[in-house]
Amino acid sequence: MMWFPIVLGLVVFQRLGELWLANENTKRLMAEGAVEIGAGHYPLFVILHAAWLSALAILTPWTESPHPWLLTIYVVLQFGRVWVIATLGRFWTTRIITLPGAPLVRSGPFRVVRHPNYWIASLEIAILPLVFGQVWIAVMFTALNAMLIAWRVRLENRALADRAEESEQPECEAARLRRIRSPGEKSRSEL
Repeated sequence: MMWFPIVLGLVVFQRLGELWLANENTKRLMAEGAVEIGAGHYPLFVILHAAWLSALAILTPWTESPHPWLLTIYVVLQFGRVWVIATLGRFWTTRIITLPGAPLVRSGPFRVVRHPNYWIASLEIAILPLVFGQVWIAVMFTALNAMLIAWRVRLENRALADRAEESEQPECEAARLRRIRSPGEKSRSEL
């Protein structure tokens, strides 16, 4: 059985469905007065993910057999992805969209880890190529993704800190979000 085209087709179908859902949620949130933060970096994520899937499609032999354990891990990650999307509900988007006054989500995977969707997406970018023996695709795109995620987390933490202050979240939460920096980012006192 040719597993690779089946798996790749399912991933592409899933990503397109997620983009549709994210667009619908974005439109609804913007109509409610939400604002987008850091819009300039978003096209880079689209390019990265499209290039990642394209590299897999072009460079992986379509008859390549999957590594069963890695494929299992990838499938388990999809349950994590669904958990994140279900937890965020109407607030889930692929952009940084913030609705002033809305409370921060602290349930589901957000109780366990900060930015769970980024952890899951990063693992997916690393693991899917490895499922089909494409080590260099895994390494290259994981490194590129890490750079973009570091940028995005800084932007998102600032937006979340502002929302924590607006929505009467504890002051310590807003301060904690402002203190979280990406590796290499200097604090205001170091500038």
